[in-house]
Amino acid sequence: MIVIESAAATQQQALAWRAAGEEVGLVPTMGAIHAGHQSLVSRAKRENQRVVVSVFVNPKQFGPHEDLASYPRSFERDRARLEQLGVDVLFHPQVDQIYPPSFRTQVDPGPWAERLEGRSRPGHFAGVLTVVLKLFEVTQPKRAYFGQKDIQQLLLVRQMVRDFMLPVRVVGCPTVREPDGLAMSSRNAYLTAEQRAAAPALHQALTSASEAYRSGVTHPEQLERQVRERLGQVPDLAVDYAQVFSEDTLERPQQVRPGDVLAIAVKLGSTRLIDNVVFGADRL
Repeated sequence: MIVIESAAATQQQALAWRAAGEEVGLVPTMGAIHAGHQSLVSRAKRENQRVVVSVFVNPKQFGPHEDLASYPRSFERDRARLEQLGVDVLFHPQVDQIYPPSFRTQVDPGPWAERLEGRSRPGHFAGVLTVVLKLFEVTQPKRAYFGQKDIQQLLLVRQMVRDFMLPVRVVGCPTVREPDGLAMSSRNAYLTAEQRAAAPALHQALTSASEAYRSGVTHPEQLERQVRERLGQVPDLAVDYAQVFSEDTLERPQQVRPGDVLAIAVKLGSTRLIDNVVFGADRL
C-alpha cells in the first residue's frame, strides 16, 4: 500500500491506472476505520482492479459548534488496518491539498440538503458534496462506496452524480452493526459505558417499526410516533427527528411503500447518532 498526501500525485497515479485499463474503486472516509469501512473496502476490492481509500477529516462539513477538533483521529492504526485489507493507495491529504488558499467554489446541494440532517446541520451537505466532488476528480473512480447508515448523504451524492453526469457509479452498501444492533460509527467512541448500553435502543425502535410495517401499518405518522415513543423511554436521549420519506423525493409519503425510509437522529448525551430502516427490505 502506498500512502500519498499530494492530491496531484494521487490523481497522476489514478490516471495512469485508467490509461492501463484498470478500474478504481474509491472508499471515502474521515478515518477512525471500523468494520463498516472495512466492508466497503472488501466490496471495492471485489469489483475493481485498484482501491483507493481517502482519510480526510473534512472541515467544511462541520458546523461552528460541532466536533471537528475532537473528531476521532487514529491514522497509524487506520494505516495498519487498510494495509492488511490490501488497499492500493491511502490518500491522506492535509487541508491545504483539498482547500488551498485560492479555493473559492463549493457545491450547492439544493433543497434536499435542507431537510432531516440538513435542517439540524446547516451547510453540512454543501461541505460533504464539495469534498466528494474533489475526491472524485483526484482519484478518478469507476465506483465509489458509501454506507446506508448515512442514507441522506448517499442520496445526495447520487443526485450530484446525475446532475453533473459524472462517470462514477455510487454504490450503497448495507449498514454494518455491532452484535447488539448499534450501527457502527466513529462517533460511538464518544459514548460513556451507560450511554453505550442504551444505544441499541435505536436499532430496536427501527426493528419495531419495520415489524409494524410488515404487519400492515402503512401510515407514516403512526410509525414515526411509535419510534419516538420507544426512544422517549431512554434516559439521556433526545430525539432530533424520526421521519419517513421516499428515496425519490425525500418527502413523507401518504402511505408507506416498499423502498421508503424511516430515518432517525438522536442526541445520546452530547453524541449525535443516526440510523435508518428501508421498509420492505431485508436489511436494517
